[in-house]
Amino acid sequence: METQQQRPPGTSAAEAAGNRPAGTAGRSAAGMSRQPERVGWLAGLGTAALATGVATAAAQSVGRFHWWAGFVLVPGALIAAVGGPLLTRGGGRAFGGYVITCIGALVFTVGTLLMLGLMAVGWPLMITLPCLAVTGTYGWRPDHPLARGLHRTVALLALTGAGVGATFGLVVNGVVDFGDTGWWGAFMMFAAAVVFANALELGRHRMPYRLQAVTLLAGPSVVAFLLGLRFLRGW
Repeated sequence: METQQQRPPGTSAAEAAGNRPAGTAGRSAAGMSRQPERVGWLAGLGTAALATGVATAAAQSVGRFHWWAGFVLVPGALIAAVGGPLLTRGGGRAFGGYVITCIGALVFTVGTLLMLGLMAVGWPLMITLPCLAVTGTYGWRPDHPLARGLHRTVALLALTGAGVGATFGLVVNGVVDFGDTGWWGAFMMFAAAVVFANALELGRHRMPYRLQAVTLLAGPSVVAFLLGLRFLRGW
């Protein structure tokens, strides 16, 4: 005769049925936690496929389709798709995902320019995009004042570099013409002002080697400012 499993006194049948093994509950929770991860991967691959299709269709519509550029375009899209889902995980994985996504976006841009045959006029993007990628880390501020100040300085200098790349793009495409003026001197002066301002900001923190850090930042910034003024004025 088959025996029924007895439940503890005072326990209802529903409560007894709800007491499942811990392993089953753990597997269920793991499956639920992986569901958003799968959605993220699928969304990244879908975005990569869509971007590749749009770039290819655009090249074909203007009669500048270079099929061999697909060997650069497609890997770039896939690299960016791999880094995208990592951005939502936080911590070190988010930083790694950001780096991978930026690298993939840069490779994808190179492939797009090659496919459209626009590298001769689009090369300034190779300056602007990497600088914008570094500028995008501005919000990731370390706890230590010295590390935070140096990181802020690098991020703002990268923003200056992005401005240089954008200006090169305008000059190459004939939108603006500065003639013989050393326009890059203005960006040198702006970068020097950024470094000098961050040096002053570091001076208000109580920390070891404060004077040395301020001196190492302020000294070269003054020299760079004077050089930028010289290039701008043509002295």
